[in-house]
Amino acid sequence: MIVFLLSAMSQTIVGTAMPRIIAELSGLHLYAWATTAYLLASTVMVPIWGKLGDLYGRKPILLIGIGIFLAGSWLAGLAGEFGDLPLLGGGMTQLIIFRAVQGLGGGALFTTAFAIIADLFAPRERAKFSGLFGSVFGIASVFGPVVGGFFTDHGTVTLFGHVIAGWRWVFYCNIPFALAAVAMIIVKMPTLPIRGVGRIDWGGAGLIIAGFVPLLLAITWGGRDYPWASPLILGMLGFAIAALTAFVFVEKQVRDPIIPLELFKNTTFTTANGAAFIYSMAFMGVTSFLPLYMQVGQGIPATTSGLTMLALMGGMIASSTINGQLVTKTGQYKPFMIGGGVVLILGVFLMCFIGPDTSTLDLAWRLLIVGIGLGPGQSLFGLAVQNAVPFHQLGVATSSGQFVRQIGSTMGVALFGALLTSGLASELAKHAPAEPGAVVRHLELSDLQKMAMERNLHPEQAAARAADPKQVELERTIRTSFSVAIVHGMIFALCSLIAGFVLMLFIPVAPLRERPMAAAKAAEPGGDIAAEAGEA
Repeated sequence: MIVFLLSAMSQTIVGTAMPRIIAELSGLHLYAWATTAYLLASTVMVPIWGKLGDLYGRKPILLIGIGIFLAGSWLAGLAGEFGDLPLLGGGMTQLIIFRAVQGLGGGALFTTAFAIIADLFAPRERAKFSGLFGSVFGIASVFGPVVGGFFTDHGTVTLFGHVIAGWRWVFYCNIPFALAAVAMIIVKMPTLPIRGVGRIDWGGAGLIIAGFVPLLLAITWGGRDYPWASPLILGMLGFAIAALTAFVFVEKQVRDPIIPLELFKNTTFTTANGAAFIYSMAFMGVTSFLPLYMQVGQGIPATTSGLTMLALMGGMIASSTINGQLVTKTGQYKPFMIGGGVVLILGVFLMCFIGPDTSTLDLAWRLLIVGIGLGPGQSLFGLAVQNAVPFHQLGVATSSGQFVRQIGSTMGVALFGALLTSGLASELAKHAPAEPGAVVRHLELSDLQKMAMERNLHPEQAAARAADPKQVELERTIRTSFSVAIVHGMIFALCSLIAGFVLMLFIPVAPLRERPMAAAKAAEPGGDIAAEAGEA
Protein backbone atom coordinates (compact mmCIF):
# COMPACT_ATOMS: atom_id res chain seq x y z
CA MET A 1 0.00 0.00 0.00
CA ILE A 2 2.89 2.37 0.78
CA VAL A 3 4.42 1.57 -2.62
CA PHE A 4 1.17 2.34 -4.40
CA LEU A 5 0.78 5.59 -2.43
CA LEU A 6 4.32 6.60 -3.42
CA SER A 7 3.57 6.01 -7.08
CA ALA A 8 0.27 7.88 -7.01
CA MET A 9 1.53 10.81 -4.92
CA SER A 10 4.52 11.37 -7.19
CA GLN A 11 2.11 12.21 -10.02
CA THR A 12 -0.13 14.59 -8.04
CA ILE A 13 2.07 16.37 -5.51
CA VAL A 14 4.19 18.39 -7.94
CA GLY A 15 1.46 20.43 -9.65
CA THR A 16 0.82 22.93 -6.87
CA ALA A 17 4.55 23.49 -6.39
CA MET A 18 5.24 24.27 -10.06
CA PRO A 19 4.62 28.06 -9.91
CA ARG A 20 7.23 28.42 -7.15
CA ILE A 21 9.63 26.01 -8.87
CA ILE A 22 9.36 28.00 -12.09
CA ALA A 23 9.93 31.28 -10.25
CA GLU A 24 13.10 29.93 -8.59
CA LEU A 25 14.58 27.87 -11.43
CA SER A 26 13.57 30.27 -14.23
CA GLY A 27 12.10 27.82 -16.70
CA LEU A 28 8.55 28.83 -17.58
CA HIS A 29 8.96 27.59 -21.16
CA LEU A 30 9.90 24.16 -19.79
CA TYR A 31 7.24 23.86 -17.08
CA ALA A 32 5.25 21.11 -18.85
CA TRP A 33 8.36 18.92 -19.10
CA ALA A 34 8.52 18.41 -15.34
CA THR A 35 5.37 16.32 -15.69
CA THR A 36 5.94 15.00 -19.21
CA ALA A 37 9.39 13.59 -18.36
CA TYR A 38 8.01 11.53 -15.48
CA LEU A 39 5.05 10.34 -17.53
CA LEU A 40 7.18 9.32 -20.52
CA ALA A 41 9.75 7.43 -18.48
CA SER A 42 7.23 5.62 -16.29
CA THR A 43 4.93 4.72 -19.19
CA VAL A 44 7.49 3.14 -21.50
CA MET A 45 9.00 1.16 -18.62
CA VAL A 46 5.73 -0.40 -17.41
CA PRO A 47 5.72 -3.46 -19.74
CA ILE A 48 9.46 -3.92 -19.23
CA TRP A 49 9.14 -3.99 -15.43
CA GLY A 50 6.20 -6.38 -15.74
CA LYS A 51 8.22 -8.81 -17.83
CA LEU A 52 11.21 -8.57 -15.50
CA GLY A 53 8.92 -9.38 -12.57
CA ASP A 54 7.65 -12.49 -14.36
CA LEU A 55 11.19 -13.68 -15.08
CA TYR A 56 13.09 -12.77 -11.91
CA GLY A 57 10.44 -12.32 -9.22
CA ARG A 58 8.37 -9.40 -7.97
CA LYS A 59 10.36 -8.77 -4.79
CA PRO A 60 13.80 -7.98 -6.27
CA ILE A 61 12.26 -5.99 -9.14
CA LEU A 62 10.15 -3.95 -6.73
CA LEU A 63 13.20 -3.21 -4.57
CA ILE A 64 15.19 -2.11 -7.63
CA GLY A 65 12.32 0.10 -8.75
CA ILE A 66 12.04 1.73 -5.32
CA GLY A 67 15.80 2.31 -5.30
CA ILE A 68 15.70 4.11 -8.66
CA PHE A 69 12.62 6.08 -7.58
CA LEU A 70 14.32 7.07 -4.31
CA ALA A 71 17.46 8.24 -6.13
CA GLY A 72 15.38 10.25 -8.59
CA SER A 73 13.42 11.90 -5.77
CA TRP A 74 16.60 12.89 -3.94
CA LEU A 75 18.22 14.28 -7.08
CA ALA A 76 15.05 16.16 -8.09
CA GLY A 77 15.06 17.83 -4.68
CA LEU A 78 18.65 18.94 -5.29
CA ALA A 79 17.91 20.41 -8.74
CA GLY A 80 19.49 23.85 -9.09
CA GLU A 81 21.17 23.78 -5.67
CA PHE A 82 24.64 23.90 -7.23
CA GLY A 83 23.89 26.17 -10.18
CA ASP A 84 24.47 25.12 -13.77
CA LEU A 85 26.17 21.73 -14.08
CA PRO A 86 28.13 20.20 -16.98
CA LEU A 87 25.90 18.06 -19.22
CA LEU A 88 22.89 18.67 -16.96
CA GLY A 89 22.43 22.39 -17.65
CA GLY A 90 20.45 24.77 -15.46
CA GLY A 91 18.14 24.03 -12.56
CA MET A 92 14.98 23.43 -14.59
CA THR A 93 16.78 21.10 -17.01
CA GLN A 94 18.22 19.20 -14.05
CA LEU A 95 14.75 18.83 -12.56
CA ILE A 96 13.39 17.43 -15.82
CA ILE A 97 16.22 14.88 -16.09
CA PHE A 98 15.84 13.76 -12.48
CA ARG A 99 12.05 13.55 -12.83
CA ALA A 100 12.69 11.15 -15.73
CA VAL A 101 14.92 9.06 -13.43
CA GLN A 102 12.15 9.12 -10.84
CA GLY A 103 9.72 7.95 -13.53
CA LEU A 104 11.96 5.03 -14.52
CA GLY A 105 11.59 3.67 -11.00
CA GLY A 106 8.00 4.80 -10.62
CA GLY A 107 6.94 2.57 -13.50
CA ALA A 108 7.92 -0.47 -11.41
CA LEU A 109 5.98 0.59 -8.32
CA PHE A 110 2.50 0.71 -9.77
CA THR A 111 2.55 -2.38 -11.96
CA THR A 112 4.53 -4.61 -9.57
CA ALA A 113 2.26 -3.74 -6.64
CA PHE A 114 -0.77 -4.91 -8.63
CA ALA A 115 0.99 -8.11 -9.71
CA ILE A 116 2.02 -8.91 -6.11
CA ILE A 117 -1.59 -8.64 -4.96
CA ALA A 118 -2.56 -10.98 -7.80
CA ASP A 119 0.09 -13.49 -6.67
CA LEU A 120 -0.96 -13.42 -3.02
CA PHE A 121 -4.75 -13.36 -3.25
CA ALA A 122 -7.40 -15.14 -5.28
CA PRO A 123 -9.33 -12.89 -7.69
CA ARG A 124 -12.46 -12.97 -5.53
CA GLU A 125 -10.51 -11.91 -2.44
CA ARG A 126 -8.39 -9.56 -4.53
CA ALA A 127 -11.37 -7.38 -5.46
CA LYS A 128 -11.47 -5.66 -2.07
CA PHE A 129 -7.75 -4.94 -2.26
CA SER A 130 -8.20 -3.54 -5.75
CA GLY A 131 -10.89 -1.30 -4.31
CA LEU A 132 -8.48 -0.14 -1.61
CA PHE A 133 -5.87 0.61 -4.28
CA GLY A 134 -8.45 2.72 -6.09
CA SER A 135 -9.06 4.54 -2.81
CA VAL A 136 -5.34 5.17 -2.38
CA PHE A 137 -5.25 6.71 -5.86
CA GLY A 138 -8.14 8.96 -4.86
CA ILE A 139 -6.45 9.90 -1.59
CA ALA A 140 -3.25 10.75 -3.44
CA SER A 141 -5.21 12.84 -5.92
CA VAL A 142 -6.77 14.80 -3.06
CA PHE A 143 -3.91 15.14 -0.62
CA GLY A 144 -1.05 15.29 -3.12
CA PRO A 145 -1.87 18.86 -4.20
CA VAL A 146 -2.64 19.85 -0.59
CA VAL A 147 0.66 18.47 0.72
CA GLY A 148 2.53 19.99 -2.21
CA GLY A 149 0.98 23.38 -1.54
CA PHE A 150 1.73 23.17 2.19
CA PHE A 151 5.39 22.33 1.65
CA THR A 152 5.70 25.05 -0.97
CA ASP A 153 4.16 27.76 1.21
CA HIS A 154 5.37 26.74 4.68
CA GLY A 155 8.20 24.23 4.25
CA THR A 156 11.21 26.54 3.82
CA VAL A 157 13.77 25.80 6.55
CA THR A 158 17.37 26.66 7.36
CA LEU A 159 19.69 23.75 8.17
CA PHE A 160 23.32 24.36 9.08
CA GLY A 161 23.10 27.85 7.64
CA HIS A 162 21.69 26.65 4.31
CA VAL A 163 18.18 27.61 3.22
CA ILE A 164 16.14 24.72 1.80
CA ALA A 165 13.20 25.98 -0.25
CA GLY A 166 9.83 24.53 0.69
CA TRP A 167 9.13 23.08 -2.76
CA ARG A 168 12.14 20.77 -2.46
CA TRP A 169 10.34 18.81 0.27
CA VAL A 170 7.81 17.78 -2.39
CA PHE A 171 10.57 15.41 -3.56
CA TYR A 172 12.42 14.82 -0.29
CA CYS A 173 9.23 13.61 1.44
CA ASN A 174 9.34 10.49 -0.74
CA ILE A 175 12.60 9.36 0.85
CA PRO A 176 11.36 8.25 4.33
CA PHE A 177 8.32 6.53 2.82
CA ALA A 178 10.49 4.74 0.27
CA LEU A 179 12.90 3.58 2.97
CA ALA A 180 9.98 2.36 5.11
CA ALA A 181 8.61 0.45 2.11
CA VAL A 182 12.01 -1.17 1.49
CA ALA A 183 12.25 -2.28 5.13
CA MET A 184 8.74 -3.74 5.13
CA ILE A 185 9.27 -5.56 1.82
CA ILE A 186 12.53 -7.13 3.02
CA VAL A 187 11.11 -8.19 6.39
CA LYS A 188 7.47 -8.98 5.67
CA MET A 189 7.02 -9.82 2.00
CA PRO A 190 7.15 -13.58 1.30
CA THR A 191 9.27 -15.00 -1.47
CA LEU A 192 6.86 -15.79 -4.28
CA PRO A 193 7.21 -18.59 -6.85
CA ILE A 194 8.76 -17.27 -10.04
CA ARG A 195 8.83 -18.51 -13.57
CA GLY A 196 12.64 -18.44 -13.62
CA VAL A 197 12.98 -19.34 -17.30
CA GLY A 198 13.34 -17.33 -20.47
CA ARG A 199 15.03 -14.01 -20.92
CA ILE A 200 14.13 -10.39 -21.39
CA ASP A 201 13.29 -9.43 -24.95
CA TRP A 202 15.63 -6.44 -25.24
CA GLY A 203 14.83 -5.96 -28.92
CA GLY A 204 11.14 -5.66 -28.15
CA ALA A 205 11.88 -3.40 -25.17
CA GLY A 206 13.96 -1.09 -27.35
CA LEU A 207 11.26 -0.92 -30.01
CA ILE A 208 8.61 -0.11 -27.38
CA ILE A 209 10.72 2.83 -26.23
CA ALA A 210 11.54 3.86 -29.82
CA GLY A 211 7.85 3.71 -30.76
CA PHE A 212 6.07 5.19 -27.78
CA VAL A 213 8.46 8.01 -26.83
CA PRO A 214 7.99 9.88 -30.15
CA LEU A 215 4.29 8.96 -30.16
CA LEU A 216 3.72 10.43 -26.70
CA LEU A 217 5.83 13.48 -27.52
CA ALA A 218 3.87 14.07 -30.73
CA ILE A 219 0.58 13.73 -28.87
CA THR A 220 1.79 16.08 -26.12
CA TRP A 221 3.29 18.73 -28.41
CA GLY A 222 0.84 18.54 -31.31
CA GLY A 223 -1.54 21.49 -31.40
CA ARG A 224 0.15 23.05 -28.37
CA ASP A 225 3.80 23.71 -29.17
CA TYR A 226 3.77 22.78 -32.86
CA PRO A 227 1.02 22.51 -35.50
CA TRP A 228 -0.21 18.97 -36.09
CA ALA A 229 0.89 19.24 -39.72
CA SER A 230 4.41 20.45 -38.88
CA PRO A 231 7.35 18.35 -40.15
CA LEU A 232 8.46 17.58 -36.59
CA ILE A 233 5.10 16.16 -35.46
CA LEU A 234 4.52 14.25 -38.70
CA GLY A 235 8.08 12.92 -38.56
CA MET A 236 7.68 11.67 -34.99
CA LEU A 237 4.34 10.05 -35.80
CA GLY A 238 5.85 8.36 -38.86
CA PHE A 239 8.84 7.12 -36.86
CA ALA A 240 6.52 5.84 -34.12
CA ILE A 241 4.40 3.91 -36.63
CA ALA A 242 7.51 2.36 -38.18
CA ALA A 243 8.95 1.35 -34.79
CA LEU A 244 5.67 -0.13 -33.56
CA THR A 245 5.22 -2.04 -36.82
CA ALA A 246 8.72 -3.46 -36.35
CA PHE A 247 7.80 -4.28 -32.74
CA VAL A 248 4.84 -6.41 -33.85
CA PHE A 249 7.06 -8.23 -36.37
CA VAL A 250 9.79 -8.88 -33.78
CA GLU A 251 7.35 -10.06 -31.11
CA LYS A 252 6.00 -12.67 -33.53
CA GLN A 253 9.50 -14.08 -34.04
CA VAL A 254 11.03 -14.18 -30.55
CA ARG A 255 10.50 -17.09 -28.20
CA ASP A 256 9.84 -15.02 -25.08
CA PRO A 257 8.26 -11.70 -26.19
CA ILE A 258 7.97 -8.78 -23.81
CA ILE A 259 4.26 -8.49 -24.68
CA PRO A 260 2.95 -11.86 -25.93
CA LEU A 261 0.72 -11.05 -28.89
CA GLU A 262 -1.46 -14.08 -28.17
CA LEU A 263 -2.84 -12.12 -25.21
CA PHE A 264 -4.79 -10.05 -27.72
CA LYS A 265 -6.62 -13.22 -28.78
CA ASN A 266 -8.06 -13.32 -25.25
CA THR A 267 -11.42 -11.54 -25.53
CA THR A 268 -11.41 -10.42 -21.90
CA PHE A 269 -7.89 -8.99 -22.19
CA THR A 270 -8.72 -7.09 -25.39
CA THR A 271 -12.14 -5.72 -24.46
CA ALA A 272 -11.27 -4.84 -20.85
CA ASN A 273 -8.08 -3.03 -21.83
CA GLY A 274 -9.87 -1.30 -24.71
CA ALA A 275 -12.55 -0.02 -22.34
CA ALA A 276 -9.90 0.94 -19.77
CA PHE A 277 -8.02 2.90 -22.44
CA ILE A 278 -11.14 4.90 -23.33
CA TYR A 279 -12.12 5.47 -19.70
CA SER A 280 -8.59 6.63 -18.81
CA MET A 281 -8.56 8.97 -21.79
CA ALA A 282 -11.88 10.53 -20.77
CA PHE A 283 -11.00 10.64 -17.05
CA MET A 284 -7.69 12.46 -17.49
CA GLY A 285 -9.15 14.74 -20.13
CA VAL A 286 -11.93 15.82 -17.79
CA THR A 287 -9.97 16.11 -14.56
CA SER A 288 -6.71 17.62 -15.85
CA PHE A 289 -8.30 20.90 -16.92
CA LEU A 290 -11.02 21.27 -14.28
CA PRO A 291 -8.77 23.24 -11.87
CA LEU A 292 -7.85 25.57 -14.75
CA TYR A 293 -11.55 25.94 -15.63
CA MET A 294 -12.35 26.88 -12.03
CA GLN A 295 -9.48 29.35 -11.76
CA VAL A 296 -9.88 30.95 -15.21
CA GLY A 297 -13.45 30.16 -16.25
CA GLN A 298 -14.97 30.89 -12.86
CA GLY A 299 -12.32 33.18 -11.38
CA ILE A 300 -12.01 31.32 -8.06
CA PRO A 301 -8.73 30.89 -6.10
CA ALA A 302 -6.53 27.84 -6.51
CA THR A 303 -7.25 26.68 -2.94
CA THR A 304 -11.00 26.75 -3.57
CA SER A 305 -10.60 24.83 -6.81
CA GLY A 306 -8.60 22.18 -4.98
CA LEU A 307 -11.27 21.84 -2.30
CA THR A 308 -13.99 21.53 -4.95
CA MET A 309 -12.12 18.58 -6.47
CA LEU A 310 -12.58 16.80 -3.13
CA ALA A 311 -16.13 16.00 -4.24
CA LEU A 312 -14.89 14.00 -7.22
CA MET A 313 -12.20 12.20 -5.29
CA GLY A 314 -14.49 11.54 -2.32
CA GLY A 315 -17.03 9.90 -4.61
CA MET A 316 -14.31 7.84 -6.27
CA ILE A 317 -12.82 6.67 -2.96
CA ALA A 318 -16.20 5.63 -1.54
CA SER A 319 -17.34 3.94 -4.75
CA SER A 320 -14.06 2.08 -5.29
CA THR A 321 -13.97 0.74 -1.73
CA ILE A 322 -17.63 -0.30 -1.62
CA ASN A 323 -17.53 -1.94 -5.05
CA GLY A 324 -14.43 -3.91 -4.09
CA GLN A 325 -16.17 -5.29 -1.02
CA LEU A 326 -19.32 -6.14 -3.00
CA VAL A 327 -17.35 -7.97 -5.70
CA THR A 328 -15.61 -10.04 -3.03
CA LYS A 329 -18.95 -10.84 -1.42
CA THR A 330 -20.87 -11.70 -4.60
CA GLY A 331 -18.10 -13.03 -6.84
CA GLN A 332 -19.48 -10.92 -9.70
CA TYR A 333 -17.74 -7.94 -11.32
CA LYS A 334 -19.67 -7.25 -14.54
CA PRO A 335 -22.81 -5.74 -12.88
CA PHE A 336 -20.67 -3.25 -10.96
CA MET A 337 -18.76 -2.31 -14.11
CA ILE A 338 -22.05 -1.59 -15.89
CA GLY A 339 -23.52 0.30 -12.95
CA GLY A 340 -20.41 2.46 -12.61
CA GLY A 341 -20.40 3.14 -16.34
CA VAL A 342 -24.03 4.33 -16.30
CA VAL A 343 -23.38 6.66 -13.35
CA LEU A 344 -20.20 8.00 -14.98
CA ILE A 345 -21.98 8.77 -18.25
CA LEU A 346 -24.72 10.55 -16.29
CA GLY A 347 -22.14 12.60 -14.37
CA VAL A 348 -20.24 13.71 -17.47
CA PHE A 349 -23.56 14.48 -19.21
CA LEU A 350 -24.39 16.84 -16.34
CA MET A 351 -20.92 18.41 -16.68
CA CYS A 352 -21.87 19.44 -20.22
CA PHE A 353 -24.11 22.16 -18.74
CA ILE A 354 -21.54 24.07 -16.67
CA GLY A 355 -20.63 27.67 -17.45
CA PRO A 356 -18.86 30.77 -16.10
CA ASP A 357 -21.65 31.38 -13.58
CA THR A 358 -21.89 27.82 -12.26
CA SER A 359 -21.56 27.97 -8.48
CA THR A 360 -18.98 25.94 -6.60
CA LEU A 361 -21.72 23.91 -4.91
CA ASP A 362 -23.43 23.25 -8.25
CA LEU A 363 -20.15 22.02 -9.71
CA ALA A 364 -19.32 19.92 -6.63
CA TRP A 365 -22.44 17.73 -6.75
CA ARG A 366 -21.87 17.04 -10.44
CA LEU A 367 -18.27 16.06 -9.68
CA LEU A 368 -19.49 13.78 -6.89
CA ILE A 369 -21.58 11.82 -9.41
CA VAL A 370 -18.60 11.60 -11.78
CA GLY A 371 -16.44 10.29 -8.93
CA ILE A 372 -18.98 7.64 -7.95
CA GLY A 373 -19.05 6.43 -11.54
CA LEU A 374 -15.26 6.38 -11.81
CA GLY A 375 -14.70 4.17 -8.77
CA PRO A 376 -15.35 0.73 -10.32
CA GLY A 377 -13.27 1.53 -13.39
CA GLN A 378 -10.18 2.13 -11.24
CA SER A 379 -9.93 -1.54 -10.29
CA LEU A 380 -12.40 -3.89 -11.98
CA PHE A 381 -10.95 -3.77 -15.51
CA GLY A 382 -7.61 -4.96 -14.17
CA LEU A 383 -9.31 -7.61 -12.03
CA ALA A 384 -11.14 -9.02 -15.06
CA VAL A 385 -7.88 -9.26 -17.02
CA GLN A 386 -5.98 -10.93 -14.17
CA ASN A 387 -8.78 -13.45 -13.76
CA ALA A 388 -8.69 -14.39 -17.45
CA VAL A 389 -4.99 -14.79 -18.29
CA PRO A 390 -2.69 -17.79 -17.67
CA PHE A 391 -0.66 -17.73 -14.47
CA HIS A 392 2.70 -17.43 -16.22
CA GLN A 393 1.53 -14.29 -18.04
CA LEU A 394 0.09 -12.54 -14.99
CA GLY A 395 2.83 -9.94 -14.64
CA VAL A 396 3.00 -9.00 -18.30
CA ALA A 397 -0.81 -8.90 -18.55
CA THR A 398 -1.04 -6.64 -15.51
CA SER A 399 1.69 -4.34 -16.78
CA SER A 400 0.15 -4.27 -20.26
CA GLY A 401 -3.13 -3.11 -18.77
CA GLN A 402 -1.41 -0.37 -16.81
CA PHE A 403 0.55 0.58 -19.93
CA VAL A 404 -2.67 0.89 -21.94
CA ARG A 405 -4.25 3.08 -19.25
CA GLN A 406 -1.26 5.41 -19.11
CA ILE A 407 -1.23 5.77 -22.90
CA GLY A 408 -4.95 6.53 -22.73
CA SER A 409 -4.37 9.13 -20.02
CA THR A 410 -1.69 10.85 -22.08
CA MET A 411 -3.85 10.88 -25.18
CA GLY A 412 -6.80 12.18 -23.17
CA VAL A 413 -4.84 15.17 -21.90
CA ALA A 414 -3.47 15.91 -25.38
CA LEU A 415 -6.80 15.57 -27.20
CA PHE A 416 -8.71 17.50 -24.55
CA GLY A 417 -6.06 20.23 -24.66
CA ALA A 418 -6.29 20.41 -28.45
CA LEU A 419 -10.08 20.71 -28.27
CA LEU A 420 -9.81 23.45 -25.66
CA THR A 421 -7.25 25.36 -27.74
CA SER A 422 -9.42 25.15 -30.86
CA GLY A 423 -12.61 25.98 -28.99
CA LEU A 424 -10.97 28.89 -27.18
CA ALA A 425 -9.81 30.49 -30.42
CA SER A 426 -13.27 30.07 -31.96
CA GLU A 427 -15.13 31.45 -28.95
CA LEU A 428 -12.78 34.42 -28.50
CA ALA A 429 -13.42 35.37 -32.11
CA LYS A 430 -17.17 35.32 -31.38
CA HIS A 431 -17.21 37.05 -28.01
CA ALA A 432 -14.40 39.56 -28.49
CA PRO A 433 -14.60 40.81 -32.09
CA ALA A 434 -13.64 44.32 -31.03
CA GLU A 435 -10.52 43.28 -29.16
CA PRO A 436 -7.07 43.79 -30.70
CA GLY A 437 -6.18 41.01 -33.11
CA ALA A 438 -3.31 39.81 -30.95
CA VAL A 439 -5.68 39.00 -28.12
CA VAL A 440 -8.09 37.05 -30.29
CA ARG A 441 -5.57 35.24 -32.44
CA HIS A 442 -2.78 34.46 -30.00
CA LEU A 443 -4.44 33.77 -26.65
CA GLU A 444 -4.00 30.02 -26.21
CA LEU A 445 -4.36 27.40 -23.52
CA SER A 446 -0.76 27.93 -22.38
CA ASP A 447 -1.54 31.63 -21.84
CA LEU A 448 -4.40 30.71 -19.52
CA GLN A 449 -2.14 28.34 -17.60
CA LYS A 450 0.36 31.17 -17.17
CA MET A 451 -2.42 33.49 -16.03
CA ALA A 452 -3.46 31.00 -13.36
CA MET A 453 0.16 30.64 -12.19
CA GLU A 454 0.65 34.40 -12.02
CA ARG A 455 -2.50 34.80 -9.94
CA ASN A 456 -1.11 32.34 -7.42
CA LEU A 457 2.35 33.93 -7.39
CA HIS A 458 1.29 37.59 -7.56
CA PRO A 459 -2.18 38.06 -6.04
CA GLU A 460 -1.54 41.80 -5.63
CA GLN A 461 -1.26 42.22 -9.40
CA ALA A 462 -4.50 40.30 -9.88
CA ALA A 463 -6.21 42.64 -7.41
CA ALA A 464 -4.93 45.67 -9.34
CA ARG A 465 -6.30 44.30 -12.61
CA ALA A 466 -9.67 43.74 -10.95
CA ALA A 467 -9.93 47.52 -10.43
CA ASP A 468 -9.48 48.24 -14.14
CA PRO A 469 -12.85 48.13 -16.04
CA LYS A 470 -11.15 47.16 -19.31
CA GLN A 471 -9.33 44.30 -17.63
CA VAL A 472 -12.56 43.18 -15.98
CA GLU A 473 -14.33 43.10 -19.35
CA LEU A 474 -11.44 41.24 -20.97
CA GLU A 475 -11.37 38.65 -18.20
CA ARG A 476 -15.14 38.22 -18.50
CA THR A 477 -14.69 37.53 -22.21
CA ILE A 478 -11.96 35.00 -21.46
CA ARG A 479 -14.08 33.32 -18.77
CA THR A 480 -17.06 32.97 -21.11
CA SER A 481 -14.96 31.70 -24.01
CA PHE A 482 -13.05 29.18 -21.91
CA SER A 483 -16.23 27.89 -20.26
CA VAL A 484 -17.82 27.23 -23.65
CA ALA A 485 -14.62 25.58 -24.88
CA ILE A 486 -14.45 23.22 -21.91
CA VAL A 487 -18.05 22.15 -22.52
CA HIS A 488 -16.94 21.08 -26.01
CA GLY A 489 -14.33 18.93 -24.29
CA MET A 490 -16.97 17.46 -21.98
CA ILE A 491 -19.07 16.48 -24.99
CA PHE A 492 -16.03 14.73 -26.47
CA ALA A 493 -15.49 12.91 -23.15
CA LEU A 494 -19.17 11.92 -23.05
CA CYS A 495 -19.04 10.44 -26.56
CA SER A 496 -15.83 8.58 -25.67
CA LEU A 497 -17.39 7.12 -22.52
CA ILE A 498 -20.45 5.92 -24.42
CA ALA A 499 -18.12 4.12 -26.86
CA GLY A 500 -16.19 2.65 -23.92
CA PHE A 501 -19.43 1.55 -22.27
CA VAL A 502 -20.54 -0.29 -25.42
CA LEU A 503 -17.15 -2.04 -25.57
CA MET A 504 -17.42 -2.91 -21.88
CA LEU A 505 -20.68 -4.77 -22.54
CA PHE A 506 -18.67 -7.30 -24.58
CA ILE A 507 -16.34 -8.21 -21.69
CA PRO A 508 -17.07 -11.91 -21.03
CA VAL A 509 -18.51 -12.92 -17.68
CA ALA A 510 -16.31 -15.49 -15.94
CA PRO A 511 -16.35 -16.87 -12.38
CA LEU A 512 -13.61 -15.43 -10.22
CA ARG A 513 -10.85 -17.93 -9.42
CA GLU A 514 -10.82 -19.14 -5.84
CA ARG A 515 -7.07 -19.77 -5.47
CA PRO A 516 -4.25 -17.22 -5.34
CA MET A 517 -1.87 -17.31 -8.29
CA ALA A 518 1.14 -18.12 -6.11
CA ALA A 519 -0.63 -21.02 -4.40
CA ALA A 520 -1.76 -22.45 -7.71
CA LYS A 521 1.77 -22.28 -9.10
CA ALA A 522 3.30 -23.90 -6.04
CA ALA A 523 0.69 -26.66 -5.92
CA GLU A 524 1.35 -27.91 -9.42
CA PRO A 525 4.44 -30.08 -9.97
CA GLY A 526 4.88 -28.83 -13.51
CA GLY A 527 5.24 -25.17 -12.62
CA ASP A 528 3.39 -22.35 -14.27
CA ILE A 529 2.23 -24.14 -17.38
CA ALA A 530 0.94 -27.07 -15.40
CA ALA A 531 -0.72 -24.72 -12.97
CA GLU A 532 -2.47 -23.06 -15.83
CA ALA A 533 -3.68 -26.36 -17.18
CA GLY A 534 -4.81 -27.46 -13.74
CA GLU A 535 -6.84 -24.30 -13.28
CA ALA A 536 -8.44 -24.72 -16.67
